[in-house]
Amino acid sequence: MKRIASRISANAWMLPVALLSGCAFDAGESFAVLEPSVEAAYSPLPRRDAGDGYQALASDFQLRMDTGTVSLGTIDLLASAGGGGSTTFDPSSPPPGYSLCHNGHCHGDDGALVDYEDIEAELAGGGGSSTVTVANLPVDAELDLLAPAARGLTCEPACELGKTTLSSGRWAVTGLRMTGSVRDGRVPARFTGALPFRFTATMMGAEAKPVAVLTGDLDVPSDRENDPRVTLGLKLELTPALFDAVDWSAVPPGADGVIDLDDPAHAAVRAALLEKVAGLSPTAEVSRGSR
Repeated sequence: MKRIASRISANAWMLPVALLSGCAFDAGESFAVLEPSVEAAYSPLPRRDAGDGYQALASDFQLRMDTGTVSLGTIDLLASAGGGGSTTFDPSSPPPGYSLCHNGHCHGDDGALVDYEDIEAELAGGGGSSTVTVANLPVDAELDLLAPAARGLTCEPACELGKTTLSSGRWAVTGLRMTGSVRDGRVPARFTGALPFRFTATMMGAEAKPVAVLTGDLDVPSDRENDPRVTLGLKLELTPALFDAVDWSAVPPGADGVIDLDDPAHAAVRAALLEKVAGLSPTAEVSRGSR
């Protein structure tokens, strides 16, 4: 009976130790877990307020947005590789193109067995600077720019990250739809009254290329020095500055009285707008906590 009591006493003493050790990260466990969301908004600027919902443009025209949506395909989260980047090879979290890492090698998507050293050399990029995709966030949705709301996202292949540092996000804009009206703030006016306008851009052609590919900076380390839970709020903001370069007096309305920027006759204006869209820089709000 004394032996049994001794064993029970010893086991009881070891239980808290086991529980405490269970709270620590085990080998192969993720370094961080993402909780991503995305939001898109058209944001009027107080200093440009021209009354009646209109915003003053640099051209002295005034614009009011009545409807606006942006369609997003995917958002790729990228990490630096090579050139002193902080991304390292972690067998428990293989880089894109590899899986099932064990016994010194990983299985490539093409069926090849690739040694850890070769994968590390590939990530290093031969000493140059490059990026690798750490996670892909499928959005595949149309977001209302005038009623912005955060939309929760999933991650592919997973929201658990190995040891790395997210350095940027790459956004695929697949569509843009806007309607509103424009008037002239000059006296004398270049045209009379307020004219409605519409602008639509979608993926077209056999290759179905995105309307624009945007890049936003990130600085999200995934390591043991930072709390593992990462709330990542991604945001795309459009402002009236998008329309500053448009000479609205040079794009007359059609037979229906609407300035149709989808008309091939206004290709130059359309191209200038899309160039402005391509120059947008998404932002990110990051907060961290324990699991």
